[in-house]
Amino acid sequence: MRHFTSVKQLGDLNEAFQKAKYVKENPFADQKLGRNKTLLMIFFNSSLRTRLSTQKAAMNLGMNVIVLDVNQGAWKLETERGVIMDGDKPEHLLEAIPVMGCYCDVIGVRSFARFENKEDDYNEVILNQFIKYSGKPVFSMEAATRHPLQTFADMITIEEYKTVERPKVVLTWAPHPRALPQAVPNSFAEGLNLTDYEFVITHPHGYELDPFFVGNAKVEYDQDKAFEGAHFIYAKNWAAYSGDNYGKVLSTDRSWTVDSRKMALTDNAYFMHCLPVRRNMIVTDDVIESERSIVIPEAANRVVSAQTVLKEILLSL
Repeated sequence: MRHFTSVKQLGDLNEAFQKAKYVKENPFADQKLGRNKTLLMIFFNSSLRTRLSTQKAAMNLGMNVIVLDVNQGAWKLETERGVIMDGDKPEHLLEAIPVMGCYCDVIGVRSFARFENKEDDYNEVILNQFIKYSGKPVFSMEAATRHPLQTFADMITIEEYKTVERPKVVLTWAPHPRALPQAVPNSFAEGLNLTDYEFVITHPHGYELDPFFVGNAKVEYDQDKAFEGAHFIYAKNWAAYSGDNYGKVLSTDRSWTVDSRKMALTDNAYFMHCLPVRRNMIVTDDVIESERSIVIPEAANRVVSAQTVLKEILLSL
């Protein structure tokens, strides 16, 4: 594996889960792989779990780590070609990227959808510039359309907690005051479509995801009906995708908040969320604090997913 931008690049899922299990049980077994190797983590957007978990994963592998917050620790970077640079951005990404590549062996990039241009977002302009111009292996720490390290951790978690061979997993939209990217739900749907789980996506009308990511999932507009018999509930907000509504908040309907009444419709389901979570918007206090909430083990598995991917990249060097 040279680059990692999608869970599809994990290859055979059973093998990927076995590799993750080995990493989890033997976190320091491969420190020779990363010795004298440097990971550069570049953040165009804020982070807590991704930053900490990926840095921890790299350290477990013996790597040196450099963290660059573009918004606070560097020049403002221009990303568009053909722009007359007479504003507040003194450096272009096309010079900055190959320079960054000189200082490291592997690059992780975090760059969200801007909701300014749907085509640019869904063509992953910034992430692909790093792949094209850095000369180094690049992995996504969340991009405009996917968050593959999160999805891999989610899938590891489901595998660890499932009690039936083919669980019913429900991805549910929930209200949020701000417009959030589709990266997590897109990526989760892409990952779940690689499994044989029963997979349902539920959301209000107008919040349809890109059909490319929806794949074979069943789409159900009645949230109560979707929850019936579920084994895992994965809650997440996202802004509208379709047409002129791209990037817009169409609803903050609190009836979609995941509460104990809705969880009672399930087959004693586990509650999942990628965090951070807006309590009593996305999910009520009692649900996220319940014994069936696995958001913390899910977050802990972010180290496992990052380390498994980084290990495969190091093996390719």
